[in-house]
Amino acid sequence: MTEVISVRFRNGCKTYYFDPHGIEVAAGQSVIVETASGNEFALCTEGNHLVPEQSVVKPLRPLVRVATENDQRTDAYNRNREKDAFAICEKKIAAHKLEMKLIRVESNFDGSKIIFFFTAEGRVDFRELVKDLANVFRARIELRQVGVRDEAKMIGGLGICGRPLCCSQFLDNFMPVSIKMAKTQNLSLNPTKISGTCGRLMCCLKYEQNAYEDAAKRMPKNDSFVNTPDGAGNVCSVDLLREEVKVRLDESPEAPRCYKGCELQILRNGKGSREGIEVPAERPARFVRPDPEREEFFSGAFDFVEQPLDPVPPEEKAEEKRSRGRRRSRGSRGRGKDTASKRDTSGKESSEREAKGRDSKRDEVKVERIPVKASGDLTAEKKAAADRRAGAERGSEKRSQEKRGQKPSGEQQAKAEGSASSSSRRRRRPRRRRSGGSGGANAEAPKSES
Repeated sequence: MTEVISVRFRNGCKTYYFDPHGIEVAAGQSVIVETASGNEFALCTEGNHLVPEQSVVKPLRPLVRVATENDQRTDAYNRNREKDAFAICEKKIAAHKLEMKLIRVESNFDGSKIIFFFTAEGRVDFRELVKDLANVFRARIELRQVGVRDEAKMIGGLGICGRPLCCSQFLDNFMPVSIKMAKTQNLSLNPTKISGTCGRLMCCLKYEQNAYEDAAKRMPKNDSFVNTPDGAGNVCSVDLLREEVKVRLDESPEAPRCYKGCELQILRNGKGSREGIEVPAERPARFVRPDPEREEFFSGAFDFVEQPLDPVPPEEKAEEKRSRGRRRSRGSRGRGKDTASKRDTSGKESSEREAKGRDSKRDEVKVERIPVKASGDLTAEKKAAADRRAGAERGSEKRSQEKRGQKPSGEQQAKAEGSASSSSRRRRRPRRRRSGGSGGANAEAPKSES
């Protein structure tokens, strides 16, 4: 094991190992390290730690020192110098009429060398440009031509996913990406959809390629001849992520069915003829999909164990029914027999009571009917109807008392006889006229005759 520190240079994603030489360095501190081009200002991403010797490229460059305040001021001065060099170089490029695009300018820590990065479609003769820049800055000038992917990494930006570019955030090296990866992942081959900001294929196509290749080994290809739980058929589409396949069955080719990979038995992988292929009589087992609601309800809550229920004695069942009845309605305990008899005798009343609900029933209230005497301004027909109702009520009351073994009292008999005589007199009395004195004379004539 070798003790090292991890260091990252400005605007870079790759980390390098350096020998700390016994100096304790914490992550996030600025350090000065020795490189092939001299001392450089860098940032420590991981402090002193041990790594296997196989991962270290020897000879290991040493750590010079931890950056001081003077080193911080020197680095800030180099940043301002780079901005001025960028503006001057663009003017010189326009003066020499060179077909090149300046991307970035970097200066080493001691200021002895300045590097200009640019992009161009072809070769560019920049010898005169180098001479002019060397006369201006009095330092060693170096021009480097980079590709469009390096340009995107240096400038940065946002991808179509809305996040910063992967190359400017965490990618150490550019991975090779081919159009075959897009075909394997069943993506659209439209260049505008699978290309990044740099104009090349997106680096993220490489991320899931291994998973797709592993799934493709287990799943059948298109137009394969397979056997399913519903019969034999041909594969028309494959979903590698879900590991599902759509099959056109021989019995119903117009309606493809979806199956899991474990439900298929591959008889012929890929295109070809069915001659000589025997379909086995035994079909594969069907995949049972778990119920998502049942899994969500029982996941982690408790263990579901089915246990046989013990027989409940009838006394406990009766007591449970009574307790339920008390909770439902406190006043419904003492009327079980009456309601049952009424339900049997009158179907219409029982249907109305069931519609209203058992909870709305209350104790029966006895109502005493009081006979009402008719007023004097009623007509003879109304008076007669009122007398008949009063007589019927008295007769029913008398019969009920006789059934109970009681006799009507003298006052009740007198009232009944008086009301009967008054009703008979009212019936025999002729109708009076409301005209003058002649009406009164005519009314008194029958009395004298009698």
